[in-house]
Amino acid sequence: MAAQFGRRLRKGAATTAVAAVAVAALSASQAPGVNDHGRQTAADATPSPEASASRGSATGNSPYYTDLPPLKSPNPSPTTGPGPIGTGTTEAGIPATVLDAYKKAESALREAKPGCNLPWQLLAAIGRVESGQARGGRVKADGTTLKPILGPQLDGNGFALIKDTDDGAYDGNSSYDQAVGPMQFIPSTWAWAGRDGNADGKKDPNNVYDAALAAGHYLCRNNWDLSQQGDLDRAILSYNNSRDYLNLVMRWLDYYRKGTHEVPDGTGTLPGNRSDGGAGASPTPTLPGVTTPGTTTPGTTTPGTTTPGTTTPGSSGPKPSPKPDRPEKPGGGGTTTPKPPTTPPADTPSPPPTAPPTPTDTVDHLEDAGTGKLAAMAGDAFDRRISTRAETEAGKAVAKVRVRFTIVGDTDTTFTGGESVATVATNSSGVAVAPALEAGEKTGAVTVRATVVGRALPGLDYKATVTERAADALVRTGDAALTCAPGGEFANRVEVKATYKGAVADGVAATATLVKSADDPTVTDKGPYFKGADGKTVRTLTGLKTDAKGLLKLPELYADDTTGTFLLRVTTAGGATLTVELTVAAAETSAPSPSVSPSA
Repeated sequence: MAAQFGRRLRKGAATTAVAAVAVAALSASQAPGVNDHGRQTAADATPSPEASASRGSATGNSPYYTDLPPLKSPNPSPTTGPGPIGTGTTEAGIPATVLDAYKKAESALREAKPGCNLPWQLLAAIGRVESGQARGGRVKADGTTLKPILGPQLDGNGFALIKDTDDGAYDGNSSYDQAVGPMQFIPSTWAWAGRDGNADGKKDPNNVYDAALAAGHYLCRNNWDLSQQGDLDRAILSYNNSRDYLNLVMRWLDYYRKGTHEVPDGTGTLPGNRSDGGAGASPTPTLPGVTTPGTTTPGTTTPGTTTPGTTTPGSSGPKPSPKPDRPEKPGGGGTTTPKPPTTPPADTPSPPPTAPPTPTDTVDHLEDAGTGKLAAMAGDAFDRRISTRAETEAGKAVAKVRVRFTIVGDTDTTFTGGESVATVATNSSGVAVAPALEAGEKTGAVTVRATVVGRALPGLDYKATVTERAADALVRTGDAALTCAPGGEFANRVEVKATYKGAVADGVAATATLVKSADDPTVTDKGPYFKGADGKTVRTLTGLKTDAKGLLKLPELYADDTTGTFLLRVTTAGGATLTVELTVAAAETSAPSPSVSPSA
């Protein structure tokens, strides 16, 4: 496979034949109904129609490895190296760096989204299915793959059509997108889902720490609780919208939950089969009682299981379609095709009816649903929320459509909870309301783009504005007189409190200036002054900010030899102004008492 590991899922039943047969065999050989954790098995789980209908996915519905875990429970005891494919100890082992990335991602999500209940074993199951645990742990010490792991270009030729969204930055392809890295994100998804998992200042889909953390956040969106089977199904299907994929990931999840251990990087077992029918990185493993289309396993049968071209004795299942007689090869060493049955063949079944369009299929465009002006000061919540309506071409509202809201551009503004992306389903009126926006510290314009999940429709952009923090009132915190003798130092420092609409105004920029008069705001050249870092006279201070309590305490003030009354003016962003009087006067000297002459 080299750097690329497969092709996109092609249309047709043949694309998942290997996976379907293998899953059926494994299901027949293990306890039906529930696993040892008492939860419903994937084969019995029924995802919600909303989850199944969604065509958006992290991978662009990439092909995936269909190898199943061994039938026996994993051996949690460590092994000393790779073994033959299909043995429990080998399959249970996860390369050390890859395993560390999964566990660190679980820990980070436990703090960031405790209600999600993400198990690291789910990341391991998806990592196994998507890339064979980063191709057996072929990663550098920092978690970056030795070679990029790329899917095929999504040019619509048997795969999804996704034109280039990253100018080739992640996949090296400036014409079409390709899935990238150990967790197989397509660039258009990585653009909003990417995370920096190893704190190196980069979001790299080829780094297993970054990719694992991004996958964890992706699976934990929409307030999903992964301890609930329904939400778990929805999360897995959102990663790759295939029931076979869901079943397979659940098998590996249950397998890893029973025990695992780490193996050295680069020694992990490589998968052998892909869902698009292509070969994997190693020979196909043989599972007891399982045969793939066109092959047989001598001497092995699985009760109740048949594969194309085979029959199980005593089975009442359908017989192979009759074919014309073929003469036996000379010498009697060939095979003879069965003769047609005496009864006429069954009628050819009618093609299945075309599935009705989903609500998503009927959406023609998005319209604003009365959002209004979006503006907030830095650090504050926006008082309005974005509302978007999904409509048909005729303008009719469409319910149960998933709308993705993405904050784009260079900004630290987020949705509540610190996320830059939120997905919301439209209500019965066709309206999706985004979570509240929280303004960051970067001021300026912010763009929020609304798109329909599963449809390549133009997005609807909303413009928001973040302004600097402001105050509309300033007061002194004390009333002591501010006086000083010529050439001396003022005994009291000036402290002010800023508020905005009666609330504390923290982090507000302020300026303090010694002005000539109430009517002349220019800087005076005599009287009181501050001292700069170099000890020189300074009569204007900029770059000041109020603290968390809205307080601003100015540095010490000094006086030159000029006496009189002077003015200190403090101004803030938002227009609040306070003028304080300063007095420089010589100390008063008391007159000497008159002398009294002694009595004569």
